[in-house]
Amino acid sequence: MGALQRFEQRLENLISGAFARAFRSAVQPVEISAALQREVDNNSQILSRDRRLAPNVFHVELSDADLERLSPYDNAMARDLSDQLEEHADAQGYVFPGDIEIHFEQAGDLPTGQMRVRSAARASVSGGGQEHRAHSRTPRAVLEINGTRHPLLPPGVVVGRGAESDVRINDPGVSRRHVEFECAERGDGPYVTVSDLGSTNGMLVDGQRVDHARLGDGSTVKIGSTVVRVLFTHDDDSRRS
Repeated sequence: MGALQRFEQRLENLISGAFARAFRSAVQPVEISAALQREVDNNSQILSRDRRLAPNVFHVELSDADLERLSPYDNAMARDLSDQLEEHADAQGYVFPGDIEIHFEQAGDLPTGQMRVRSAARASVSGGGQEHRAHSRTPRAVLEINGTRHPLLPPGVVVGRGAESDVRINDPGVSRRHVEFECAERGDGPYVTVSDLGSTNGMLVDGQRVDHARLGDGSTVKIGSTVVRVLFTHDDDSRRS
């Protein structure tokens, strides 16, 4: 029995056949699994001869009717779909930058029985050496990475994949010590620069490949598949916090 057949049988056993009846003539679980695997295959990026970076966040768009039928079982299905993707990744030599996330969403333009899948690679991010300073000082700049914010306080922070970095990003395309953000406080606002630390893949600052640059409010620094956005905080932000 193949992996897709085992997956469908597990779901049907879990809910005593109710799922199969609900999805008769609609989107089938095995079709969703196949579509997710195709999405991974089509959007993986070469890291080395034996490894490819795969997207780990998926948005499965369904018609109103299909989403309504799916809703009682979406948590169980997401778990089994994640297991399927893990097995597929192991077989193909793919690596995920973080935990797999599968979200089911409504798409009013889709008829019953059709679906659409969107994906992105989003690395997990953890803070390091600056947390203890953030409690006693209000940062005038922060780094926004994959939905998380990390204070940027003088003299600065090192961002990379290794444990020795102040902010760690689980992105295979990021070096252990990839870039250093330096910050100085001036009367007219923070003075922020970024420097490449001899990384393997370099960096893009606002879309341009450079080794060093001064950054403004809203500047972006792309390392690996991850975008780091620099945001300056304002007095109103400090009062709200």
